[in-house]
Amino acid sequence: MSLASHFTTSRCAISFELFPPKTEAGLKTLCDNVKRLKQFDPAFFTCTYGAGGSTQGATLDVLQKVRELTDLPVASHLTCVNSTVAELESFLRQAKQRGIDYIVALRGDPPQGTAKFEAVDGGLQYANELVELIRDQFEFGIAVAGYPEVHQEAPDAQTDLDNLKRKVDAGADVIITQLFYDNANFFRFRDRCNTAGITIPIVPGILPVTNFKQATRIARMCKAAIPEKLTSFMNATEDAAEQFQIGVEHARAQTLDLMSNQVPGIHYYVLNKSDAAAALLDGMQTTQSA
Repeated sequence: MSLASHFTTSRCAISFELFPPKTEAGLKTLCDNVKRLKQFDPAFFTCTYGAGGSTQGATLDVLQKVRELTDLPVASHLTCVNSTVAELESFLRQAKQRGIDYIVALRGDPPQGTAKFEAVDGGLQYANELVELIRDQFEFGIAVAGYPEVHQEAPDAQTDLDNLKRKVDAGADVIITQLFYDNANFFRFRDRCNTAGITIPIVPGILPVTNFKQATRIARMCKAAIPEKLTSFMNATEDAAEQFQIGVEHARAQTLDLMSNQVPGIHYYVLNKSDAAAALLDGMQTTQSA
């Protein structure tokens, strides 16, 4: 099944993002959570990897394990960071040999300790170049990233949108957005994409706030605003269970609102856990009304 075809029916397709665990115990926990998340009938799973490509091989191992556990399509992240074109091609060949279905093509963040992304000699500078490489030489479905609140390195929203359009024109099938906590930001982004002539599916990305300090740190890194109301509720309690419930309820409200506004799918950043996703999705109907 092609990547875009997951998003062409009346059903709001959901997907989950994982990352390679560092220990055998972490892998067992991941597998247990994947089994639990399978009950929600996801369209596919994705897996990221460590900064600078440090866990690329582990990413493919995780995705093979997910395939064994679920028999579902899987997508590997791939960035330009610290990789020559030859190294990117080698990874893509390995991914194809190991049964990976899709690639999430990203430029990637600058390596730790550096302020600006610089391509290595023989490497790629932009995500659209990576999309072109994949489209020209390999048969993968391709997802790219979109930024409802503008990429942190972009000078303005129009420049960011122009960069996204280049990725789409290079051959991307689907846009998966950076996390956000205010749906109004997503709807404005979607409208601007439509005006720019971007017609491929735009899938919102959701990370439930279950630990406010952690969520604040992640949101700051991603340049994602946390609404004042949610911040107020979270600051009103230091009880972990209460914060978890507040975050789940907010993510559930986001999900229902997005579905009512006809999004083609929702991508959940689950951080290798299942409690929050299971709590917010339990009993939810993902078939949209006509």
